[in-house]
Amino acid sequence: MNQQEFEPAMRRSLELALNGPAHGVNPQVGAVILDADLNIIAEGWHQGAGTPHAEVMALRNLSEAYGSNPPANLTAVVTLEPCNHTGRTGPCSQALIAAGISRVVFASQDPGDVSGNGSQTLRDAGIEVIPGVLISEADQQLRVWLTANRNKRTYVTLKWASSLDGRNAANDGSSQWISGPLSREHTHITRSQIDAIAVGTGTVLADNPELTARRPDGSYFEHQPIRVVIGQSDLGADLKIFNDRAPTIHLQTRNLVDALTDLWARGVKHLLVEGGPTLASQFERENLVDEYQIYLAPVLLGGAKTALGDIGVSSIARAHRLEIFEIEQLGNDLFLRARRA
Repeated sequence: MNQQEFEPAMRRSLELALNGPAHGVNPQVGAVILDADLNIIAEGWHQGAGTPHAEVMALRNLSEAYGSNPPANLTAVVTLEPCNHTGRTGPCSQALIAAGISRVVFASQDPGDVSGNGSQTLRDAGIEVIPGVLISEADQQLRVWLTANRNKRTYVTLKWASSLDGRNAANDGSSQWISGPLSREHTHITRSQIDAIAVGTGTVLADNPELTARRPDGSYFEHQPIRVVIGQSDLGADLKIFNDRAPTIHLQTRNLVDALTDLWARGVKHLLVEGGPTLASQFERENLVDEYQIYLAPVLLGGAKTALGDIGVSSIARAHRLEIFEIEQLGNDLFLRARRA
């Protein structure tokens, strides 16, 4: 059978994957079980660390529907290569073998040293394996988890809001609000989906931000990112960033590689950098940014308060060129998601 026959089922698996949490060390994974005629007869998705993986959930739902007599010649379609290790849960490759699945179709390859290579375990058990179905779509959806695990480093998203002429504040320092309410709501949704949010000590001392994820009515999202402050300045315990709304880590260093190493060891997969131009420019200058999240407001400010400072570009030939892969209009603002070209 060719890959195209399984694309509708893979698209459904990708949809299901988004039901799981984006934050946490585990990936968002979806799975469906097909009968011999390629009809979907069971579905599942991973609901977070410590819960059954997507394949196991789909197999459980299959068992609930058919008991001990499921149809023959079943195919499992999964967004990520079935895992091959025992952690908080057992290996999905073994669960599929035990369930008598005849064929496994997956999109993205698991880059893990321990969890990867489940496809070979399946082949060794006599199961047909078809990899790479809708791999571009799946790799894009899983980009944070895949990149972090390939690099063994926390994935960094750099975010800023600016005027059309690149300013993040007026000359007197005022910046509330450059962007509109829909952009600010979008930012808070992003905060609710990541592991940690970072600012420098300068931003904390100047703005006293709380750095929590809140809904437009002021209520707090259930998941709050870890608040990370980077810098060597001492901070008072009465600052909002040390309140009880979310945990806070103060990394008293100017070495960003050390900071990211520390965060990776703590299980932080995705860091949103929301600091001012000093911290943002350092991340960019040291080539530590994986993704850019930019809100452009139809405002002109002029002046010296630019969103980025010196990033080591001495000539146009050395410009950091980006590839924009998402554009959305949020009220009067433009939201751009980009990566290095």
